[in-house]
Amino acid sequence: MVKLYREGSHTEEVGRALLSQIGELAQIAGWIASDAGRHEEAERIYKLGMSAAWQAEDRTLVGNLAGSLAYQYSNTGRETEGLTLARAALDQTGEDAPAKARALYLDRVAWAHTKAGEPQPAMRSLGEASEAWEANSVERESPQYLYWVEAGELQVMESRVYTELKRPLRAVPLLREVLARYDATHTRELALYLSWLAIALADADEPEEAAATAQRVIALSADIASERTAERVKVVLHRLEDFSDVPEVREVLDDAAQETQKGQRCTA
Repeated sequence: MVKLYREGSHTEEVGRALLSQIGELAQIAGWIASDAGRHEEAERIYKLGMSAAWQAEDRTLVGNLAGSLAYQYSNTGRETEGLTLARAALDQTGEDAPAKARALYLDRVAWAHTKAGEPQPAMRSLGEASEAWEANSVERESPQYLYWVEAGELQVMESRVYTELKRPLRAVPLLREVLARYDATHTRELALYLSWLAIALADADEPEEAAATAQRVIALSADIASERTAERVKVVLHRLEDFSDVPEVREVLDDAAQETQKGQRCTA
């Protein structure tokens, strides 16, 4: 697609359409690379997409790509850069952006504030995201590439902020509500969402239920080629170590340790 744009002959209108397609494809490719743990590659792809979207004068697409890169920054130890870029992504789209886009970008800002250790701005951003989503039903149609942004996904994003901020009484009901109606065939997402529930349950001092949820996370993650889910399993197991004297938790930790040892012997 990039070669077609650079080397082909086309009208200005067709050129903008090609640039938008490059931006949208970069969003997908960047997400795949990021999920696989190839963060440098993902960053390069996201930046290529941002450049293309900027040339196409598609500010909403620029914001989507920038917000995705900000999310990666926030999750990989670059919290200050993540917050700066998440804010820039929101500002780039402007007040006249589709409500669905603003809700998503505000949730990303909330997450960036959370990872930066700023709970109050994070909570304010969640409130603004909720207001933006409420306006979604009465505003113009959103870009097709935001098809996946719906109420349940935004609830999950909100619950992750609450979990990270150690507010399980808010996080657990939200996650249970979403998971009760979630499509079980979406294995990767289900494993990720359950991992947040496991952490929130542990924070709520419900170790037995946290252990049962962790078992589901581990089982679902076993056959998924996702660096993200693998890291989340490690986070969950680490959190459960605080309850290692609880039999149900001890069983999960011991089983996980045995699987790790088997894997090490197979690769030795």
